[in-house]
Amino acid sequence: MADTSFDVVIIGGGPGGYVTAIRAAQLGFKTCVVEKEHLGGICLNWGCIPTKALLRSAEIYHYMKHAGAYGLECKDPTFDLQKVIERSRGVSAQLNGGVGHLLKKNKVTVIDGAARLKGGGKVAVVDADGKALPDLTGKHIIVATGARPRVLPGLEPDKKLVWTYFEALVPDIMPKKLLVVGSGAIGIEFASFFHTMGADVTVVEVMDRIMPVEDAEISDIARKQMEKLGLKIMTEAKVTKLDKAADSVTATIEDKTGKTQQITVDRVISAVGVVGNIEDIGLENTKVKTDRGCIVIDGYGRTDEPGVYAIGDVAGPPMLAHKAEHEGVICIEKIKGLPNVHPMEKTQIPGCTYCHPQVASVGLTEAKAIEAGHKVRVGRFPFVGNGKAIALGEPDGMIKTVFDEKTGQLLGAHMVGAEVTELIQGFVVAMGLETTEEELMHTVFPHPTLSEMMHESVLDAYDRVIHF
Repeated sequence: MADTSFDVVIIGGGPGGYVTAIRAAQLGFKTCVVEKEHLGGICLNWGCIPTKALLRSAEIYHYMKHAGAYGLECKDPTFDLQKVIERSRGVSAQLNGGVGHLLKKNKVTVIDGAARLKGGGKVAVVDADGKALPDLTGKHIIVATGARPRVLPGLEPDKKLVWTYFEALVPDIMPKKLLVVGSGAIGIEFASFFHTMGADVTVVEVMDRIMPVEDAEISDIARKQMEKLGLKIMTEAKVTKLDKAADSVTATIEDKTGKTQQITVDRVISAVGVVGNIEDIGLENTKVKTDRGCIVIDGYGRTDEPGVYAIGDVAGPPMLAHKAEHEGVICIEKIKGLPNVHPMEKTQIPGCTYCHPQVASVGLTEAKAIEAGHKVRVGRFPFVGNGKAIALGEPDGMIKTVFDEKTGQLLGAHMVGAEVTELIQGFVVAMGLETTEEELMHTVFPHPTLSEMMHESVLDAYDRVIHF
């Protein structure tokens, strides 16, 4: 390692880290990334991307099983679990190589190793064999160390019977019976995958509804559709004990009244959230503050230690790859001194859950909008009123929009149904441009598309809906 002095040193090569590195290089900074495992981080290697590959296989398998509904014939469809997993891992490997190519193309130095802040603009690095490499110096050091699965007492993963998302991505068996603890995006996506592939799945959620960050109405519709498909869901319940046998687990589940029941399953997935990777990175050598397991930053990623910044999951929620990427760009552009760099508007960060049915949202829920003091107008449009949805064989779902009654500002949009994770960006752009209801009403949406439901939902908020 010939050069150890850089303008920007980035600790972590996940979505936030590598995107920030590329933008830093574009801005003329001499940049390096220190990554101890895989470029692309959890998202690319063990999260967003490989789960979508698995879910795509499940989606196709679902359609194969229901081919008759489309006038097609597919007798007794089966799957090869190992090949499904191999495809998922192959997708990740391809993209991992792509990240390396992008960093090389932009002349970013990549160092394989674990980094620790030493204070005074210095970073210590140890390679995979435990050998100390020469210290790095950086005028600006950006911490992008990501997050890991949260572990609850009594639900500690053992990688055999109790899985985190790591083991769930490369299962050694297809469980006949599966318990998923937690119904956030990670839990509900894995529940959806394994259920579609034939497992008897039970989801336990401590809150009063699944996907509790979503709009209550959307969450309720999603639950009904999932239960209609055969997924078992228990809300206002918690797993209090796991008794492990040789190849099964008996879980004790307690409801809100204190009543308990036991179910025996082949495997358990613990999906109770994630925590920032703040340990063993040398924060004690700096003035960096932490709060609830995350690094405290301002709107530009700055910590209390001059020259040290943090972005992505380690800097707090929402813990989403696209948030990390955008946060990193804001951080490095502010360091460069570019004009018109604004702090991230977190209410404009979309969230997507790729279960069946899909769920997507941006902005305030109806309840949060009212809580914030807005008098609201709410529009709704069901999938069953849309020609494209019916032609696709996907008539179940809804699009919901929330407006400020006084100003016409779009406060939030919430969707459940086929392909809504692709549709949501239209409302994200609209919110970013401060579009009003009048402008959305006068926008021409192509026919026949699912996007027409977005238009109809806006119209419905102002008593002008056409097709329902």
